[in-house]
Amino acid sequence: MRFLDRYPIVVTAQKDACRAFWVHHLGFEVLFDSTWFTLLAADDQTATIAFMTPDHPSAPPGPDAFSGKGLCFELQVVDAAAAHAEAVGRGLPITLPLTREPFGQVRFGFFDPSGLWVDVVEQCEPAAGYWDRYMIAA
Repeated sequence: MRFLDRYPIVVTAQKDACRAFWVHHLGFEVLFDSTWFTLLAADDQTATIAFMTPDHPSAPPGPDAFSGKGLCFELQVVDAAAAHAEAVGRGLPITLPLTREPFGQVRFGFFDPSGLWVDVVEQCEPAAGYWDRYMIAA
């Protein structure tokens, strides 16, 4: 299979609020927008996400409206502190403050209007020996 793109579609009645949130707070651009579906992308096209209302007949079989559980959307950045400062400057309501984790990430996080948890992460060196107890022996 050769993929042209890949993105989650979050099924939510909050489609318009999500579009406004991602555009205003994260600088995403609207690639497509209709009454029932919005496709957004980071300005450099490195991240894409879509939101769809739960009542449209073109919805694929199975997706119920997103309940806010069981999904984490990762946005990996080069510099989490700079991304955090930019997000704060845009008025983003941050739930998890900028934190250096022993497992090897500097991150912060927030919920969007659909209840989606968004984790903004920078990979860094983990604490010495942190992963030793979690690795699967070959």
